[in-house]
Amino acid sequence: MLKGKTYYEAGVDLEAAQEIKLHIRDLVATTLGSEVISGPGGFGGVIEPNPKSEFLLVSSTDSVGTKLKIAEAMNRHDTIGLDIVNHCINDILPAGATPLFFLDYIGTSKLNSNVISDIVKGLSSGCRTANMALIGGETAVLPGIYHGNDYDLVGFIVGTVNRNHLISPDKTSEGDMLIALPSSGLHTNGYSFVRSIFDIDNNPSVLKDVVPGTSSSLGELLLVPHRSYYDTFGQHLNIINGLSHITGGSFYKNVPRVLSDGIIAEIDISSWKIPPLFKFIQESGNVSDDEMFRVFNMGVGMIAVVSEKSAEFLMSELDECWVLGNTNKRTSENKVEFKS
Repeated sequence: MLKGKTYYEAGVDLEAAQEIKLHIRDLVATTLGSEVISGPGGFGGVIEPNPKSEFLLVSSTDSVGTKLKIAEAMNRHDTIGLDIVNHCINDILPAGATPLFFLDYIGTSKLNSNVISDIVKGLSSGCRTANMALIGGETAVLPGIYHGNDYDLVGFIVGTVNRNHLISPDKTSEGDMLIALPSSGLHTNGYSFVRSIFDIDNNPSVLKDVVPGTSSSLGELLLVPHRSYYDTFGQHLNIINGLSHITGGSFYKNVPRVLSDGIIAEIDISSWKIPPLFKFIQESGNVSDDEMFRVFNMGVGMIAVVSEKSAEFLMSELDECWVLGNTNKRTSENKVEFKS
């Protein structure tokens, strides 16, 4: 197995991705009118249909990523649709939004009715659970763009939130508590890194190996669906100052998205036990702690930022959560700091 691996060596350059976003920012800005409440940079874009509208629309789009390669290697495609639905739900939840409708895009080199059917089973299951309509989509057959059994899956979601209940970064303040909820696994991020560490494309049999500390195989754990936190927080959004979905870029990218200026998130790294899957990945690739926390969620799927007064009540209402840390006045350029 490859040692001392980094995400960059696996083909994913997070710094280049950020540079591209900065490069296109001015172009995107030319499209934003007064109806845009919150544009690019947050988890979801927020728009008011008209100035007198009581409700705002919140939208987001994303792809499953190379978790699809694991589904292909395992010949299991019935949970992938659930992955993208739940990922998108979690990306509009930080605004306090309720899911309204969903669309999907499936791109493939050739039509396989069984695979397409399984994908849509997952999409439908996720939408039903969230009481959200799957109102349309596109299935594109593009030989030459996609090859062999490759396919891509992208989701687009629109939700709604009362303008008086919109959650925005300016609600967070010094002294707030960080309440964490566990992830169900890798969710939909870091799979290119994992495939590189275990050389899965060339050695798919490694997916049958049992992960130490568990009774499940590597393949089974990698395919566990992305968890949705909508039902968890839906009844408590009125006491939440911020919600951070720990996705691509992990803590360093996603926690600052929900913090007001001048605030730092101080995370107690000893407050939770890192799941065996992440330890197995780290040991197998000899990955540094810093790299792991920049790529993977490390067992933390969503972080709620709440006042100290509301923290005790929220924790009494949630089945599985813990105090991850707190916010403080920022005295350096760092917006996230880990402590033990």
